[in-house]
Amino acid sequence: MDAFYVALRIALLFYLITPGSSTCLTGCSCTDDNLGRSLLCMETSMGQIPEDIPQDFTKIRIENCHLTELPRGSFSKVSALEFLWLNFNEITLMNIKSLEGLANLTELRLQGNKLTSVTWTAFQDTPKLKILDLKHNRLDVLPEHALRHLPALTYLDLSFNQLTVISKDVFINWPLYQTTEKAWGKEGVVSNVVLALHDNPWLCDCRLKGFVEFTRAVSPPIILMNSYLKCSGPASKADKFFHEIQLKTCMKPVASAPETNITLPLGANATLTCLVKARPGPTIQWMYSLKIIRGFAATETHLDEESVTSQLVIPSLHLADRGLYTCMANNFIGNSSVSIRVNISSSNSTASLPPPFPMLSSDENAYIDIRIAKQTVYGITLEWYATTDNPAETWFTIHFGKYDSPKKDMIYIGPGINSYTISDLRPVTKYEVCVTLRNHPPREGQCIVFVTGSDISELEQRERLIHIIVIVCAMVLAVPAGMYACTTEARFSCVDRCVSLWKKRRLHREDQQGTERQGTFDSLQAASDEGLCRDSEEKPKKRRISEDRCKGGSAAHLY
Repeated sequence: MDAFYVALRIALLFYLITPGSSTCLTGCSCTDDNLGRSLLCMETSMGQIPEDIPQDFTKIRIENCHLTELPRGSFSKVSALEFLWLNFNEITLMNIKSLEGLANLTELRLQGNKLTSVTWTAFQDTPKLKILDLKHNRLDVLPEHALRHLPALTYLDLSFNQLTVISKDVFINWPLYQTTEKAWGKEGVVSNVVLALHDNPWLCDCRLKGFVEFTRAVSPPIILMNSYLKCSGPASKADKFFHEIQLKTCMKPVASAPETNITLPLGANATLTCLVKARPGPTIQWMYSLKIIRGFAATETHLDEESVTSQLVIPSLHLADRGLYTCMANNFIGNSSVSIRVNISSSNSTASLPPPFPMLSSDENAYIDIRIAKQTVYGITLEWYATTDNPAETWFTIHFGKYDSPKKDMIYIGPGINSYTISDLRPVTKYEVCVTLRNHPPREGQCIVFVTGSDISELEQRERLIHIIVIVCAMVLAVPAGMYACTTEARFSCVDRCVSLWKKRRLHREDQQGTERQGTFDSLQAASDEGLCRDSEEKPKKRRISEDRCKGGSAAHLY
């Protein structure tokens, strides 16, 4: 009898000192049954997986507890865990090692969370997993080898997600599918494998052909929980069941045009037509041989499930509209293109080229307000406004290049567009950019001259823009870093001189940081412009604009 009491005391002592054997998490309940010890946490605002979960649980159920992720080794200390239910939380992220240490896990339920993707390689740590419940999530992709690490799975629920297209190879490459199919043929007795794939927005085009055929041919031991899978699109197949449709094999686009060489008179409206056949439907773009940015309208009309026409409308043909237009179509298989040449006929032989100094109409006399609206590390964005008689048909020409270059690049802008971005600017370079109506040469007040700074590398490192004082003759403005600007109404020799003086002034200011005045938008009027267009030796006088040195100078509106 004494030996019995000694053994009892030892057992009691061991039970008390065993970690987690007699404890339960706050706000949760713990029970014991024939399946082992269970932890139940319901509607507890824990926010994350507790780190002090006792080690002797075989079943954990944490639901409506606002969990947002499954971090690495979430339950690695609970090595005996067999059943894990994490339904109706807010889980959006699953770490690749979130199931680490759960070699005995047989059931995982993640119903009603916010998963958009699953780290399928995480199931390498759960070789005994038989039940995987992922319904009512936001999964939109099922990779081809998603089920590779689930050889023991007998129940997979992917219903009520956002799956649109999946390959039949997802299941053909599933080790369990291969082994059960062979075993069923030999023995006739194999555990059934249940798949739930219903209530997803299936897109029934050629990409789903293999999967549709798989669902039709599926037979025991593979069982679909709901075999009436329904299409959500395209429109011609919406709300139809898989067994009611016939899908064709995918093919790359084939583009053609009824006319590949068009000649029209000046001022006429041109309509370029491109016919494309493809499965699935292609993306169609129009390109101009000179890579000109245009505002012309392109419309698409679907003739049937695999044929679509695209029409590019060019209103009121101008000489600048001549050239080769290319209709490009592509889908995930490949691409195709067709080119259409546009010619302009005229009774006047000299009309083939724009006149050097065209006569100006009331539109051409309109004032154009041009400004630099934005600067990035490598470029600027121009904006302009012009009042014209017919803005719907008024197009513009941008003349851009180095200031001292006699030949500028010309970029034609279609009607309705009033901005353009110039990129890949070189540091420490003077540029000139002008905006004119139609194909007219630049006039006074339609150009901006600017100089790029030398601190591009500094901008790249800091990854943000800095506002500094910028000089336009004797006027002081603030624009993004390294940019000086003035309009062509100013004398450029003055600008060169101001830039040089500004650099000297900047070095002098760095030695006087305590008294330096900040050049921000709020201090534009107060920023010191003394001596900007004077000799550096001249003493500062009353702040004013030096009209005698920079007559006619004006500031471009830079924001």
